[in-house]
Amino acid sequence: MANLQCLIPTHQPRVTDHIEQIKDMITQIINKDFAYVVEGDVFFAVEKFPNYGQLSGQRLENNRAGERVEVDLRKRNPADFALWKAAKPGEPSWESPWGPGRPGWHIECSAMSAQYLTFKFDIHGGGLDLIFPHHENEIAQSCAACEDSNISYWMHNGHVTQKDAKKNEEVKMSKSLGNSFTIRDVTLKYHPLALRYFLISTHYGSPLSYSLSHLEGASDAVFYIYQTLLDCEEALSRHQEASLTGGMEQNSKIGGITADARKCINKLHDEFETKMSDDLNTSNLLTGAFLEALKFINSSLTLLKKKLQKQQQLSLVQSLIETEKAVKMVLEVLGLQPLCAYREVLQQLKDKALTRAGLEEGEVLHLIKDRTVARQNKDFLRSDQIRIDLAAKGIALMDVGAETQWRPCPVKREEQAPSAAEE
Repeated sequence: MANLQCLIPTHQPRVTDHIEQIKDMITQIINKDFAYVVEGDVFFAVEKFPNYGQLSGQRLENNRAGERVEVDLRKRNPADFALWKAAKPGEPSWESPWGPGRPGWHIECSAMSAQYLTFKFDIHGGGLDLIFPHHENEIAQSCAACEDSNISYWMHNGHVTQKDAKKNEEVKMSKSLGNSFTIRDVTLKYHPLALRYFLISTHYGSPLSYSLSHLEGASDAVFYIYQTLLDCEEALSRHQEASLTGGMEQNSKIGGITADARKCINKLHDEFETKMSDDLNTSNLLTGAFLEALKFINSSLTLLKKKLQKQQQLSLVQSLIETEKAVKMVLEVLGLQPLCAYREVLQQLKDKALTRAGLEEGEVLHLIKDRTVARQNKDFLRSDQIRIDLAAKGIALMDVGAETQWRPCPVKREEQAPSAAEE
């Protein structure tokens, strides 16, 4: 999680450290006549809570318990759920007013969130599959314990899916199906920031289709972003050095940004705020106006290399500075601004590409040298084949003047969507 640049939670509570708080909440619920005790078990009486089903839309009469699990005949209503379970041989247990036992599944979350966030807090997250019965039961027991209990926003995330070749359809990724991967598995070959980019490429409430093609597209996109920002950073640094050595006064009036730059920045700000204000809609957020801003930076860097009038050059530099700030603001909010220098993260991305290709950088450089010799000898069949073979392994060759450089590129696969850079 740290590698994905996720912020560490302020509190990371464990249920076993909060047994007393759980027992206290159950006692409150019993005292308010929302629960009853049967042979050491404590059940929540759903019929006592008229708003049961308000989150999921489930009607109590349609909640047909017992279809998949045998109904506990001790319950007053089949939909009643356990707040405390009597101890069973071989299971952990704690002493309680109702006898030794352990907490039910749902009460743990209510007690711990109330402990750290009070009964009123802003955001409650969780997977879509937890809406019913887990979150529905949380609401019921929390409101029973404290009538002022309230959560402002329920934010339920979609599942990560993967295409099942046999069924030819997307299926939920899960341990039971043996089709799941850990973050550590994925980041052996793909940069953590590429994985983060991939994860936010879809709205959090929608399913996310996992594939190597999508990961490679994400890798290509972040490489393009960081390469553009590195080029901008270095160009602005060179300009500053040239200004100092040329005797230009630092406090001289700086030219205003160009109309194109202002339009580009405004569009990026507007699009970013509109999408983020629409239920954190991060889908396609790093294409559109964001991609246009990167293209503007690259075209401006090309223009900056030309001989320009002083005022025009100052205006172009200021435009680059302001556009760079706008791009970085978006990356900061989305957690995609690297903690290290751009040059370092670009090398890390290249190292991951080499790992995927099964190559050492020395081997790539040797092939580049072979290709150069082949081109000098007009053996274009050989030079093209080297380029094609490397591209098939995710290594792209670029001829910059008399020099050939390499960078990662997506491996073309069946049904591969175009990468952000290609778009």
